[in-house]
Amino acid sequence: MSFSTVSALSPLDGRYAAKLAALRPLMSEQGYMHRRVQVEVAWFIALSDCGFAEFKPLTPGARKYLMGLVANFSEADALAIKEIEKTTNHDVKAVEYWIKSKFEARPELLGASEFVHFACTSEDINNTSHALQIQAARDKVVLPALDGLIAKLREMAHQFADVSMLSRTHGQTASPTTVGKEIANVAMRLAKAREQIAGVQLLGKMNGAVGNYNAHIAAWPGFDWEGFSRKVIETPAPLGLGLTFQPYSIQIEPHDYMAELFDAVARADTILIDFSRDIWGYVSLGYFKQRLKKGEIGSSTMPHKVNPIDFENAEGNLGLANAVLRHLSEKLPVSRWQRDLTDSTVLRNIGVALGYAALAYNSLMVGLNKLELNEEALAADLDASWEVLAEPIQTVMRRFGVQGAYEKLKEVTRGKTVTAEALHGLIRSLEIPQAEKDRLLAMTPGSYVGKAAELARRA
Repeated sequence: MSFSTVSALSPLDGRYAAKLAALRPLMSEQGYMHRRVQVEVAWFIALSDCGFAEFKPLTPGARKYLMGLVANFSEADALAIKEIEKTTNHDVKAVEYWIKSKFEARPELLGASEFVHFACTSEDINNTSHALQIQAARDKVVLPALDGLIAKLREMAHQFADVSMLSRTHGQTASPTTVGKEIANVAMRLAKAREQIAGVQLLGKMNGAVGNYNAHIAAWPGFDWEGFSRKVIETPAPLGLGLTFQPYSIQIEPHDYMAELFDAVARADTILIDFSRDIWGYVSLGYFKQRLKKGEIGSSTMPHKVNPIDFENAEGNLGLANAVLRHLSEKLPVSRWQRDLTDSTVLRNIGVALGYAALAYNSLMVGLNKLELNEEALAADLDASWEVLAEPIQTVMRRFGVQGAYEKLKEVTRGKTVTAEALHGLIRSLEIPQAEKDRLLAMTPGSYVGKAAELARRA
């Protein structure tokens, strides 16, 4: 069977392939190889500047050529490395051999070829490569998608700041709010989660087989290998890697920062699951309509249906993302003794987790852009729910010392259909100042929204 999107095992590379085009070059195996080449080249060039008699500083032409291997890395290069791996059965060694093969027509580089991967364990290359992959995925895909959603939610919060809406607590009618305020709640939660994702430091270590620079010091005992490693890791690309130095590790970087990051992404996803379900419910209540798209079908047998599929797809994919993210955050920080290999295969699924998240963010944005507010339905719901004014009436009664205020309103409203006339009759009978009676008589379910509009505009 020839590979195509319809024969892909994962829907991320099948049905949804086109929607994840931005993530694929970063988190695929080709993306992983690309970062490995970047790390090997950065280490090699930096070694040439250490002042070792055995490895003279590289000429500008050699540096430019090496940087070109990184900048121009292609699918053909990745396939060439995979071909080498068929012999080595070791993916990092295949990268090393591929780089050395590029030195064959360049005597300057050929003479220094043994300094490729010098004193490195495979995990020195892998952990930094994963960090670079995650950095690119976070900064180029995840954060921009969240920023787009936050901007859209803020726009909606401001647009609908004054549109009154009946609240529901425990599924029952409750004190009114505004559509904009409810959306502002989500925007502010998501903005906080976004900052936590952006604030996670991405760590890297290059300290040898068990984290002690054993081989490095055996080769050059008097050299500051820890300072050198820090410089390579923290110097911004292209001269370095632009990560945060991890000074303590076993053979692998401990992955605690990954757990922190994946938990932060999962938190944002959980907020959006909550939001997806709420919007689904509001569509069901008729508060929102969805713009029709010519040719689309909502049901194979019921022609009238316009299903909230974008929010359903978002909810489902956010759940898949979080299932993988939570496994990653729980598993990756655990390694037997100085290392085992269980992290290696698990790490290859970071792109799967972020892929499902990115797919969900896209679905949410599509869904939000289809929504149209149905103000008539909102107003009708409010007009049928005069019982919600029991709260302000009894609160004003309490202010003026009316005994048993809560109990009197409970007797009039609980489990009953409450009319404006019944409430107004009660208000007129109260022994409170006339100005307060007039204020309560002027109140409607739609006007009883407190600071909701102000809070929505402030988001």
